[in-house]
Amino acid sequence: MRKILLIAVVVPLVLAAGWYYFQESSLPAYGPLYREYAYITNGKSNTVTVIDLRSFRPYRTLQVGTDPTGIAANPKRNEIYVVNTGSSNISVIDAEENKVVATIGVYGHPYFVDVAPDGHRAYVANSGSDSVSVLDLDRRAIAATLHVGRSPGLARVSPDGATVVVSNRNSNSVSIIDADRLAVRAAINICIHPEDIAILPDSSKAFISCSGSGQVATLALKHAALNRVSNQPVHDSQKENEGESDRLLALLDVGKAPASLALKPDGGELAAFNFDAGTVSMIETTPNEVSGSYLVGNQPTRGLISRDNSRLYISNFGSNNVAVYDIDLGKIIAYLPVGTRPDGLALSQNQNYLLVLDSGSGDVAVIQKRAPNKKLEPSEYSLLTIIPVGMQPNQIVVMSFRARLPEGH
Repeated sequence: MRKILLIAVVVPLVLAAGWYYFQESSLPAYGPLYREYAYITNGKSNTVTVIDLRSFRPYRTLQVGTDPTGIAANPKRNEIYVVNTGSSNISVIDAEENKVVATIGVYGHPYFVDVAPDGHRAYVANSGSDSVSVLDLDRRAIAATLHVGRSPGLARVSPDGATVVVSNRNSNSVSIIDADRLAVRAAINICIHPEDIAILPDSSKAFISCSGSGQVATLALKHAALNRVSNQPVHDSQKENEGESDRLLALLDVGKAPASLALKPDGGELAAFNFDAGTVSMIETTPNEVSGSYLVGNQPTRGLISRDNSRLYISNFGSNNVAVYDIDLGKIIAYLPVGTRPDGLALSQNQNYLLVLDSGSGDVAVIQKRAPNKKLEPSEYSLLTIIPVGMQPNQIVVMSFRARLPEGH
């Protein structure tokens, strides 16, 4: 377990004033109904901090369950779901009102939640009860509880909504759930201590990081004849798997202790962050090959790829910075100092602001991305502000939407 460091970040008043002057003079103009918030789970405060990303100021602190960890946004409605590991339940936040509106009980020691693309269901792996809770988000109730392997850490739903892949950390296996039938259709032994999961945009393959064996497993996923989201014929890569069983395709050797994965939005490449090796391994997803591994910093823990597939942001937990990796150039182009023990990452809707969750110092560093100006600001990136949150922040998610007009308008 990571040590909890209760370190206050003291920002000189003059510098703080400069940041706020800069943000007021440089933030884009938003319409009156536009809303954009970041939600941060604070594990030792039992709270969620809400940050208004129109002004980069704390907006509200919400009391949730015990030891909140995972968090996810609904892609179809303005709701946020918080996993409370200590109290084994899910808090539902109405993003329009920014208040907790429901609590759904699950089973022992959940850590993460993933929401289906249609917004009707969510999946929670219960590590303490070897099960997955399927949540009916319309009724805010449990739809099913499915038995899987030992100590499941994560249940990831595919982009087409048809399949859920579960990493069973103490079984060295994955369970494959058929989302239509709400039944486990396969259990596959892979590698040691599977953790994070990434699924290709066409839902044809899953990649699983195995921290105990320094590998990434590649799985073929069985598909139906039609894509469930678009109702169109599946891609060629899906047709190869049509009618076949879910199966292990390859075990790819990466670095020591790959903690997490980040997939390019176009699905062409995957990054594995090797915590103990200080490297990132880039994987070509079509041939299932590691194209190279690169030193990026001390204890890289998480990464995030920009929507245009060009930039990979990596939080270096052990060196208190974020590495910026240019995917096209294949090299690090910047190291950005942040707070203590950086972990979770998120990008604003316009991709111009990177939010870095500093788990040790209990704050969020906001980094602005802009076109370099050699006369005024030679760097493409600059620190905009640091926002205090709660004790031991764990995860972050961003939601943007247009608020409903008041009645009578």
